[in-house]
Amino acid sequence: MASAKSRRMIFFYSFLFFLVVSLAGFVSSGMPNERKGVHAKLVADYIHSVIEAGRTFYSKQVVERLGKAISLRATENWVEDNTLPLPAQFLIASSKISNSTGVGMNYSLMSLWPLNKKNGPKTDFEKSGLRAVVDDPGKPFTWVVQRKGLWYFQAIYPDRAVTQSCVSCHNSHPQSRKRDYKIGDVMGGIVINIALGRFNPAQKEDGFLVPPENVADFVHAVIGSDRRVYSRDVVDRLGQKNIVRATENWMDNDTLPLPAQFLTNVSKLTDKYNLGLGFRLISLWPINKKNRVRTKFEQMGLESVSIHPIRPYISQVKVGKVLYFKAVYPDLAVEPTCVNCHNKHPQSAKKDFKLRDVMGGVVVSFPLKGR
Repeated sequence: MASAKSRRMIFFYSFLFFLVVSLAGFVSSGMPNERKGVHAKLVADYIHSVIEAGRTFYSKQVVERLGKAISLRATENWVEDNTLPLPAQFLIASSKISNSTGVGMNYSLMSLWPLNKKNGPKTDFEKSGLRAVVDDPGKPFTWVVQRKGLWYFQAIYPDRAVTQSCVSCHNSHPQSRKRDYKIGDVMGGIVINIALGRFNPAQKEDGFLVPPENVADFVHAVIGSDRRVYSRDVVDRLGQKNIVRATENWMDNDTLPLPAQFLTNVSKLTDKYNLGLGFRLISLWPINKKNRVRTKFEQMGLESVSIHPIRPYISQVKVGKVLYFKAVYPDLAVEPTCVNCHNKHPQSAKKDFKLRDVMGGVVVSFPLKGR
């Protein structure tokens, strides 16, 4: 039988071994080359694709279409004029909401020839980036900058004139410093900032990785902000003034798309960037059967966010040979339009929604490369 001293020695060396192994694992997991995530440049591409898709759909299918169909204009003083916000105003309003969420990402509209001086470049980097995307609009201008001890990945994407209303507004505006725009011209840039934290500045840009749960938060922030602005400042406001309604058959009726249709169509435009990013609406009580739950993950996600709407439901799901990160966010009834539509619709399976109720979910997914 081992003596008390022997037992103490065995315990001491066992504890020492356990401590060394634990510390080794801790150090290893904290090393930069062991970090897992999505490259910052690809994250910026994801964010930009959603911003650009939302602005394009709003510009073409709301502003331009209704301008021709029912002479509903987009004007600078849209509140007083009872008109539509200009596409640039739509993007700026959405960015203010998204930027206020505190997810660690923000974006803004900027130009070398801004109508509003607030939208001019603030730094030499921004001025150089805007000039770069004007000269070569085929790729974004990216860099990494340090502020107050933290590092940020920044990217500027070209902001093009996608409709004639964009061109006409800038060419005729009394504050415009450039009056020869044509459709397709670069009018400025969309600037995206992604917080990286405290990293070694010697790392190459491709080495900066963003945790996938943060990436999903960034994408969802843009989706939610666009939808909030569209619901509040377009659908609800103009509907209450009997100027134009939102209807299911909006193309045939010369009306506004419903907020859910706005999101669905923006998702389709985002797909055209071929980045692997996807998002869609789902519900346990869908009006449109295309929005029904398709997988066990979606079912579990909806059940989770219905009970705990503060946090998204996340998981890694393998589709074929590709591993995807997926997140389900609660889809809240944020405006009266949402509640009235679902409670009155003949195909609705639930007719007692109230403001702020969870009506369904938004699924965000993207591939996890290199895993």
